[in-house]
Amino acid sequence: MSGRQIRMVNAFHLSGIPRIIFGPGTLKKLPALLKEFGDQYLIITGATSFMSGHSGRILMNSLEGGSNIIYRGRIIKEPSPSDVDDIVKEYSGKEIDAVVGIGGGSVLDAAKAVSAMLRIGGSVREYIEGVGTRKHPGIKIPFIAVPTTAGTGSESTENAVLSEIGTNGFKRSLRHYGLVPDIALVDPELTTGCPPEITSASGMDALTQLIESYISVNANTFTDSLAEEAIRLIITSLPKAVKNGSDLNARKALSYSAMISGITLANAGLGVVHGFASSIGGCIDIPHGVLCGTLLGAANRIILNNLLNTDPVNAAVMKYAKIGMFFTETKNLTEGEYAVRFIELLEKLVEDLDLPRIGNYGLKTEMLENIADMTSQKNNPVKLSKDELLQILKARI
Repeated sequence: MSGRQIRMVNAFHLSGIPRIIFGPGTLKKLPALLKEFGDQYLIITGATSFMSGHSGRILMNSLEGGSNIIYRGRIIKEPSPSDVDDIVKEYSGKEIDAVVGIGGGSVLDAAKAVSAMLRIGGSVREYIEGVGTRKHPGIKIPFIAVPTTAGTGSESTENAVLSEIGTNGFKRSLRHYGLVPDIALVDPELTTGCPPEITSASGMDALTQLIESYISVNANTFTDSLAEEAIRLIITSLPKAVKNGSDLNARKALSYSAMISGITLANAGLGVVHGFASSIGGCIDIPHGVLCGTLLGAANRIILNNLLNTDPVNAAVMKYAKIGMFFTETKNLTEGEYAVRFIELLEKLVEDLDLPRIGNYGLKTEMLENIADMTSQKNNPVKLSKDELLQILKARI
């Protein structure tokens, strides 16, 4: 790889990040953290209730003696505005000192939105970007995010993704810098029970977020330094965690990288794969991580091909090459060749993890043109043509 000048430190704006408590066994710190806010807590979990498991029972025993409100098991899949409205309606008027989300990205997004709406009431739909007409004021009930998967990075972002499936469906965010969780309690031990298919989809979601923020036109020295190492960690650790869910070192690497992906996406933005996640996510019911992961290799292949033909010294090519060189033993390749090695590595990862194709979830060929028209490419390093967008979709349908 040819020598290059050291990249100058450029100007950037840093969005807020939560107070982060990271490490195996940190769940035991939750009761003391909650006491900082008061005595009554709304705890939102997933369909397979965390509270019924071993860790949940230990947590509940440690909370005994307070006037605690426990909410269980309604967040079955990616939350809709009505899911949030129902919870807010049920608990509005009650004295709740803190909201806790314990679960995957869907649970954290729902809990984040609930904490944001309990103070102001009304329907969250009114405040969703591109759907409602009102801007959220950014006030909330104190919110603690406890992820049990390593994927969305919602524990460190200011947005909550909500969706509706159907003809007029959407997948968009409630967003305000004031909605960043007050505390992100990241205990990798909580992810050891994730089955292989959830581990792989979640990990690929985080990897997509890291790569897209890394090559984003809004990337900066700060986000690059975080994303680069986290990309390497996921590529190295994800296959190990899928093969052996109890591999705590791999789980720590994934939990850390997912948390970092939330920070980098909040500060550098995302690209075309998440543009597809929005346009497809409102049309069919498909897990977000599966959608991002299955498109990741094909999308970056098209992006790189475009750049090599139009702008071979683009910063994104150099970044692809830097990661490619890290995973390649061959010496003295060109930057373009190292970049291609990285794309090949991504494509192999998609295949090795056996990620489902989007056609498995009901996406039809006749839907692709409309999806391509609706897909945002904000922050992408190059604007892809409609034909290139269709190539990505057709490669994974």
